[in-house]
Amino acid sequence: MPVTYFSNTENAASPAENGSAATTLETARPGVYYNARLDPKNYLEGPFSTNPATRLRQMLARPGIVVAPGICDGISARCALEAGFDCMYQSGAATTASRLGQPDLAIATMNDFVGAAQMVCSLDPTVPVIADADTGFGGPANVARTVTQYARAGVAGMHIEDQVQTKRCGHLMGKQVVSREEFLTRIRAAVIARDSIPGGSDFVIIGRTDSAQVLGMDEAVTRLKLAADAGADVCFIEGVKTEDLLRSTVAALAPKPVLVNVISGGLTPSFTCKEAEEMGAKIIIFSLVSCVAMLHAVRAAMHSLKKTGTDFSSAKGMDPKSFFEVMGLNEVVELDAKAGGSAFQVV
Repeated sequence: MPVTYFSNTENAASPAENGSAATTLETARPGVYYNARLDPKNYLEGPFSTNPATRLRQMLARPGIVVAPGICDGISARCALEAGFDCMYQSGAATTASRLGQPDLAIATMNDFVGAAQMVCSLDPTVPVIADADTGFGGPANVARTVTQYARAGVAGMHIEDQVQTKRCGHLMGKQVVSREEFLTRIRAAVIARDSIPGGSDFVIIGRTDSAQVLGMDEAVTRLKLAADAGADVCFIEGVKTEDLLRSTVAALAPKPVLVNVISGGLTPSFTCKEAEEMGAKIIIFSLVSCVAMLHAVRAAMHSLKKTGTDFSSAKGMDPKSFFEVMGLNEVVELDAKAGGSAFQVV
């Protein structure tokens, strides 16, 4: 269904026309995007879907904060799943570092991110993955293509930001942002692309602003209000520096869900999941939790190997089979046996 921005409620399609009887015309507001099919009330009840985008919407509509650890590759994703997380975050910074060995300075392309997402989303297709989409990698057509490619890869939702194309990590200094209208053009393009996916997609659009450090908190909140009106499902304000600012941001953007990004040593305090939930945040992501831990661990292992000439201490007793079991060895062996194969009877 094409995107609709209502100029008045008389132009709003009826709930039945939008495929849902759970909403009413009064929900639509003048000049604001509205899609009755995607109303949060439609996701309050029933079992969790196996479709990751639908599942993410169910998680957003129901009580409790959504905790998404940042992952950067297959190993970190496997560890997140093993730990029991029911949502994951594909960090742009972590993915750039892992796949390219480069800093988060607009070096990675859409293809880099889509390739990473295809792998991560395939490990457990029911677990929602929220992915960084930077600036959308160009103009409206590029933004639309990004949404389509991410959705095809199995991503549940993505955030798109208002930095200039030569962007940087949101927790670095010297950021520059585009105009309000250019930011909103990106959001509209993402919404149009999502609503044009055949069959009706539940893909979640997250509007992110980096303007707080450039233009101030008032402008950041204003931009997110406009993004929400343009169709963003979730609001993400990067670099919230205090508890009071997070609380006031949540209040100003209600009832839209708010995402907070916690990076140790970054601009935002190291809020715990419980603290963020008490402040009203609906999603908390820990962007660099895996890649920073991996850097420390691998650095220590390399120094140890260089110094001692053996990897015995860094292995910590883990043999190859134990490592592969974390990577899904048993599932692959079981599938092979069920299919009548015999190649892996002994491993």
